[in-house]
Amino acid sequence: MNLSKREFLQVMGAGTMAGMSLGSYAEAAEGKAANGLYDIPRFGNVSFLHMTDCHAQLKPIHFREPSINLGIGSMNGNLPHLVGEHLLKVAKVRPGSAEAHALSYLDYEKAAKRYGKVGGFAHLATLVKRLKASRPGSLLLDGGDTWQGSGTCLWTNGQDMVDACKLLGVDVMTGHWEFTLGMERVKEIVEKDFKGKVDFVAQNVKTNDFGDPVFKPYVIREINGVPCAIIGQAFPYTPIANPRYMVADWAFGIQDDNMQKMVDEARGKGAQVVVVISHNGMDVDLKMASRVSGIDAIMGGHTHDGMPVATLVSNKGGKTIVTNAGSNGKFLGVLDFEVKDKKVTDFRYKLLPVFSNMLPADKEMEALITKIRAPYEGKLGEVLGVSEGLLYRRGNFNGTGDQLLVDALLDVQGAQIAFSPGFRWGTTLLPGQAITREWLLDMTATTYSYATVTDMTGETIKTVMEDVCDNLFNPDPYYQQGGDMVRVGGMSYAVDPTAKMGSRITDMRLNGKPIEAGKTYKVAGWAPVAEEASRAGNKMVWELVEQWLKAQGGKVAPRKLNAPKITGGLPNPGYAA
Repeated sequence: MNLSKREFLQVMGAGTMAGMSLGSYAEAAEGKAANGLYDIPRFGNVSFLHMTDCHAQLKPIHFREPSINLGIGSMNGNLPHLVGEHLLKVAKVRPGSAEAHALSYLDYEKAAKRYGKVGGFAHLATLVKRLKASRPGSLLLDGGDTWQGSGTCLWTNGQDMVDACKLLGVDVMTGHWEFTLGMERVKEIVEKDFKGKVDFVAQNVKTNDFGDPVFKPYVIREINGVPCAIIGQAFPYTPIANPRYMVADWAFGIQDDNMQKMVDEARGKGAQVVVVISHNGMDVDLKMASRVSGIDAIMGGHTHDGMPVATLVSNKGGKTIVTNAGSNGKFLGVLDFEVKDKKVTDFRYKLLPVFSNMLPADKEMEALITKIRAPYEGKLGEVLGVSEGLLYRRGNFNGTGDQLLVDALLDVQGAQIAFSPGFRWGTTLLPGQAITREWLLDMTATTYSYATVTDMTGETIKTVMEDVCDNLFNPDPYYQQGGDMVRVGGMSYAVDPTAKMGSRITDMRLNGKPIEAGKTYKVAGWAPVAEEASRAGNKMVWELVEQWLKAQGGKVAPRKLNAPKITGGLPNPGYAA
C-alpha cells in the first residue's frame, strides 16, 4: 500500500479507532445498544470481513481474555502484548463498557453476567448478513482453526463446521488445526464439500517429494469491479506443534520468498488489492509485513489476539496493515478499502464483538445448529459437577481450567508431576455454572488427546520446559512455534522470559525439594505428538478427567493456580498481577 505522508497520517487516524465506543449505548436497551455498536458506516469500495480461530464453537460461550501476554525485546509494550487497561487505553475504549469486557479480563465475572455470552454462529450469521448487505460484494475470510475444538466437531470429523461455514457464507479460508483431521479428510472437504463454494488457500503447503502446491496459493476475486487477491498462509509449524504423521506427505514453513513471488504474480495478473489471510500468529505477521512488499493487509489468526487497532508496518514497498480477529467466534473484523486509480488510498478497520444478546439469532443457522447437535445433546449436556470458581484457560503460564486438568491427572494417574499443553482454545465457566461433558470437550477435544504417564529424569523435565518456553519467548518471532507455556501441576518453578534459551527455567521444586537432574519422576500428560502414542491403547484425557470430576461429590472447589515465579521482564504492560 503506497501512501503519501498526508494520506498516511489520515489513515493512521482512521485505523487506530477500534470501532464505535458504546458511549451512551453502554447502558441502553438491547436493540439500541446493538444499533450503536453494529451500525458501521460503509467506507470505500472494497470490503473484507474476517473471522478466525472459532474452534468449532457453534453456540454462544464465555471467553476470558488473558491477564498475561508478555512481549519480550522489541515486542515489549507493542500490540498484541498489551492486556487490560493498557490495551483499552490504546484502543480508546472506556473501562466498564461492553467493548472493554470483550477485549479484556477486567472485572470479568461481573461483566460476563452483565453483558452475557459472546459468539455463536447463529448470532454471527446475523452480523455477517447485516454487514454484507451494507457492503455489496464484500468477502468473508476464515483464518482457520475452524474444524476443531468441540465434541460435535470431533464426532462428525469436522462436518458440522464445514456445513455451518458454507451456510455462513465463508468465501476463502486457510488452515491449521484442520490438518489434524488428516490429509485425506482435508482434501476430501476441499475437493468435494467446498468445490465451487469456498476456496481453501495456502501458499506455504507443498508436497514433500516434488514441492508441488497442495492447495491453491491464492485466488483473485472481483469486488465492485476491483480485482482483489487473497493469498493463504497456513500455520507454518503444523508438523512440529501437531503430529507430523497426520501431514506426513506435506511440507510447511513461513516461506517469505514464495510469499513475495505470489504477491508479485497476483499483481502481475491485475490485482489492485492484495490481502493475506494468515495463521502465522500476530508477531510473525508483523515481521512478515516488514519483509514482504506489495501486501495491503495481513488479516491474521492463531494467537487469538482480539486486536481493536490496526498496526501499520513499513517495508520497502510502502505500508502493510496487520490485524487479528480473536477467537471462539467472539469477534468479526471489518476492513474497508478505498481504491482509486488501481491502488489503495485509504482504509477503515473495525473489530466488532459478537454479543449474543445484542444480535438476534439467524433462524436458518439456528435450525442447522439444532439439527447438528440433536444426536449428541444428551452426551454433551451431562453434568459432571458444578464449579465453585472461575474456570478459564488463556494466559501465558496457566489458567484455572488447565489447573483442573492437571489436578485430575495427578490424582487419577498417581503421578508426581502433570503437564497440560499450552493450547489457547477452550471456553470459560463462571462460578456456579455446571461442568458438562461439552465444556470438558471444549478444553480437550483433539484427534490425539491420549493421556500418558512417563518416567522422566529431572534433566529431561527441564529440557522439555526450556524448549516450550523458547517457543513462546524467543526474541525472533520466526522461531516461535505456537501455543502458550506448558501448564504444570505438582511442581513449582521460576521463569525469566528475557533470559537466553536454556536458561529461562530455574528453581524447579517438588514438595519444596529441588528437582534432581538424575532422579526419575512419574509425569502425567496428554496430547503427545509422537505416532507411537496413537497405537499405545491409552485412554483419551477427557475419560480420566470425567472420572475425577464424578468423584468430587457434585461440587468442584475453586482451583489454586500453580503459576511460576516470574524473575525477569517485569514490569510489563502485558502483565497484570
